[in-house]
Amino acid sequence: MAVVDALSFDPWDPAFVADPYPAYAELRERGRVIYYEPTDQWLVPRHADVSALLRERRLGRTYQHRFTHEDFGRTAPPAEQEPFHTLNDHGMLDLEPPDHTRIRRLVSKAFTPRTVERLQPYVRRLAGELVDRLVEAGGGDLLSDVAEPLPVAVIAEMLGIPESDRGPLRPWSADICGMYELSPSKETAARAVRASVEFSEYLLELIAARRKEPGDDLISGLIAAHDEGDRLTEQEMISTAVLLLNAGHEATVNATVNGWWALFRNPEQLAALRADHSLVPSAVEELMRYDTPLQLFERWVLDDIEIDGTTVPRGAEIAMLFGSANRDPAVFADPDRLDLGRAENPHISFSAGIHYCIGAPLARIELAASMTALLERAPTLALAAEPLRKPNFVIRGLEGLSVTL
Repeated sequence: MAVVDALSFDPWDPAFVADPYPAYAELRERGRVIYYEPTDQWLVPRHADVSALLRERRLGRTYQHRFTHEDFGRTAPPAEQEPFHTLNDHGMLDLEPPDHTRIRRLVSKAFTPRTVERLQPYVRRLAGELVDRLVEAGGGDLLSDVAEPLPVAVIAEMLGIPESDRGPLRPWSADICGMYELSPSKETAARAVRASVEFSEYLLELIAARRKEPGDDLISGLIAAHDEGDRLTEQEMISTAVLLLNAGHEATVNATVNGWWALFRNPEQLAALRADHSLVPSAVEELMRYDTPLQLFERWVLDDIEIDGTTVPRGAEIAMLFGSANRDPAVFADPDRLDLGRAENPHISFSAGIHYCIGAPLARIELAASMTALLERAPTLALAAEPLRKPNFVIRGLEGLSVTL
């Protein structure tokens, strides 16, 4: 059994967070599964293993469909965190079949290829308007001026959240997502609990309003499905709406700024993209691979599993390192090089298996729309100042990205 050297893999070290990729290379050399004592997790750094384990039914996002906390050798979360865990644990990302299957089937109706395709003109128009404002101002913060408002508006529109109510959505999301980091602090937990309560109370009111006056939106659709006999509790409706909002923009926001920061650091690739906009689709995939916004995805071991001769016991937690898997030289030629024309690109930034990102097609449309708008309407876009990276490891992003024209 390999045990990781804390000096090379340290999720709380700002230097590691700034550039975790050399440590990932060392982990891949160490072995296929590595026990990391500080978080009591088994790290899986190689692409083939991560890809296989995402489809492995002996692992689960939850264990409570089969075991109590005590049966599983785990301690129940603190009572004061109950609002967060109630909200989180009823979303389909943290459920297993049959509950996951039931909820995903309902939600997937809103993400059919035809539905997503119909959104394209709206997404492109909104991206163009946001970039035009950035150009008129002579520059600004790419994160707050373009990367954030685009996906937030799109998913809020799909859910049926009025434009006047959208201000708190991003702060609520940021506070809730803080709990997905490794060993979150008490302060982080308190913020997540407060956001969970406020977000849930807002959605309760919105659901009540949609019951009286249904609209052509996802929340109204979930209510209608419930009334027609599909079992969906009110808590599941709330948790589903929060999950779709958080997942529906958090990754897209961070992928946008991570991607442009990578382009500014690789001027020859940016020049190639500016010269040939047909590279946009492959550029979106490559930027998602190169610096993925979700670095780690956790699963519980429901039944003993063997990886490379090491038995990982029931009750253990596996941490699949997406950022490492996406730089695995066994799968990607010259993986540390940004190559916007990369032909073979089986990155796993959208996960795989039953928890594959249901919004991946929409995310691709949003990323392509903002990139195209910036290339066409801001062809002289340049970095104005070195950005600050957020201190988070699991959800990787920047505090902002200041640009000029």
